[in-house]
Amino acid sequence: MAELDTSSKDNKGGKVRSKKASTRVDLTAMVDLAFLLITFFMLTTTLNKPQAMDLAMPDKDEKKTDQLAVAASRTMTILLGSNDKIEWYIGEPGKSAPTVDNFGKNGIRKTLLDNIAKVKAASGKDMFVIIKPSDKSVYKNMVNILDEMAITNIQSYGIVDISEPEVAELKKQGLY
Repeated sequence: MAELDTSSKDNKGGKVRSKKASTRVDLTAMVDLAFLLITFFMLTTTLNKPQAMDLAMPDKDEKKTDQLAVAASRTMTILLGSNDKIEWYIGEPGKSAPTVDNFGKNGIRKTLLDNIAKVKAASGKDMFVIIKPSDKSVYKNMVNILDEMAITNIQSYGIVDISEPEVAELKKQGLY
């Protein structure tokens, strides 16, 4: 509520000066409203939503009959090594030369997009990616490669244990 103080002080005569009106604004109601709004927004706002990727995990029981055969020419195997490096090859291990790559737009992402196009042109089907983290890779590498799978829109990929010949190949490249 605003008030206007127009009370006059004693008139002693002399010059008549214009009266200055003093104003006083009662801010109590506005402060109450401000705290109500702050409380409302604090209770109803979500600051940071967790971001999680949906990941389908296989069943616990070992059913060998549910497995699908995938041609080796349609598979790309990615080995996660140390120092944020990746080694990948197409097909079966030892039959094609592995390539060392890194994460990022010009690294594995470009390779994935190129290989998707090659496999699609050759077989008419989608590529299957096998991800094999080594003992020397870190959790960040796994998250990065799953992000690359989402960015490149690869629908079929699996995470499996790395084998001894692949560990030897990583050691040969200095990535283990």
